[in-house]
Amino acid sequence: EAWALVEAARRMALPLEYANLNDEENKIRVRDSLRLNWRLWTIFQTELSFEDGPVPTEIRESMLNLCNFVDKHTVDTINAPTPEKISTLIEINRNIANGLLTSLQNALDSAEAAQRSEKSAEIVTPAAAPTSIDTDV
Repeated sequence: EAWALVEAARRMALPLEYANLNDEENKIRVRDSLRLNWRLWTIFQTELSFEDGPVPTEIRESMLNLCNFVDKHTVDTINAPTPEKISTLIEINRNIANGLLTSLQNALDSAEAAQRSEKSAEIVTPAAAPTSIDTDV
């Protein structure tokens, strides 16, 4: 998901490098990149609409609100593209991707710490100690 968001942001940023958003070829780039991003957010919206999903309710509702904003903003941007409108979508993608990657890194760090904890908690049982010394040898 994070990779997809970053890739969509990259594709939306490419047309901004060109001086003229009204150039026909650049208009096509803008439209295609916005549509790709829109499809991505529609997938997120669909997945988040399942109430029995793994995402906590508060986060799910916030993300659904963000999906609605992205929908409306994308329609507005497709109709009248400006660098500012496109940049808003790029920043949203980058911020969400960063949050996803940070969350993943935290989960990996926690799993690694738990694994280290388990290893250090293992009790090494020494071989049975003799209870008496046999002196009849």
